[in-house]
Amino acid sequence: MTKLISNNAISRRKHWVNIIQSLSGNFEINAENIDNDLGEEIKKYGVEPLINHLRLCGNIPELYKHDSSEEKLYSKYTDSILSYAYQSIGLKSIVLTERADFADVDVFARDYSFVADAKAFRLSRTAKNQKDFKVQALDGWKHGKLYAMVVCPIYQLPNRSSQIYQQASVRNVCIFTYSHLSLLVNYAVLESKAKSEELLHEIFKTVPALNPSKSAVDYWLAINKTMLNFAPLITDLWQEEKKASLESIRISKEEALTFLSEERAKIMRMTHKEAINELINISRIENKIKIIKSISDNGLFAVK
Repeated sequence: MTKLISNNAISRRKHWVNIIQSLSGNFEINAENIDNDLGEEIKKYGVEPLINHLRLCGNIPELYKHDSSEEKLYSKYTDSILSYAYQSIGLKSIVLTERADFADVDVFARDYSFVADAKAFRLSRTAKNQKDFKVQALDGWKHGKLYAMVVCPIYQLPNRSSQIYQQASVRNVCIFTYSHLSLLVNYAVLESKAKSEELLHEIFKTVPALNPSKSAVDYWLAINKTMLNFAPLITDLWQEEKKASLESIRISKEEALTFLSEERAKIMRMTHKEAINELINISRIENKIKIIKSISDNGLFAVK
């Protein structure tokens, strides 16, 4: 059976994961370079690498330490992917650099505009709450725009009941997936950018028309019907993306499990002293000691 996500796509994924891990220095410059390099890649090879990025970018690599610079750069990488996906269906889109009270991506169509945010999660993370999906935050970040969109890996979204679906309809924030967005990119190539842009608008208009409910089934039934009823071609693209989503889960799991297996083997080969030092390093004890020692009187009590 032919694979939709090729070995070349998996290799490109590894290449980008390694690039992000190797970067150091100025965060904003690194984020800008990632965005530019992605743009050059898409310009050179077309939408194929973009679609592969969309299918595989939803999981944060396990090799990135929690809250590390590479994890934060990975977040900017997913924002850039989002922006290029919107551009590929004929919209104007930019990744914003503002830190607070702004969404990460600003998007402009001919007849509407919206803000967007890309979400990615570690496969090993179990507990996710409604704040992780930023639905309420995105509503506050519209700044006059009618619509907002949060794009998530499909396999990480609640599939039964969740407050986020009720928030989405009440606050007019579209919860979307990389898989659905990949379909729109493909549809723009096979049909037209104008039709893909029109379909996206129909999706946006579906959300506030929903009866507010926590039901995942009700929400996705409305979104999926809007897409499937839009044009006959969507049905074929739907089946393709459904298969690709299953492949992406398998690939993501293999990536994570391979890393964790190698980590376990590395630990098992350590001497007792090496294991203790590694534990101290993971706990960031030395860094905490350094910060504590740097604390001194700030002179405020002498101000009189």
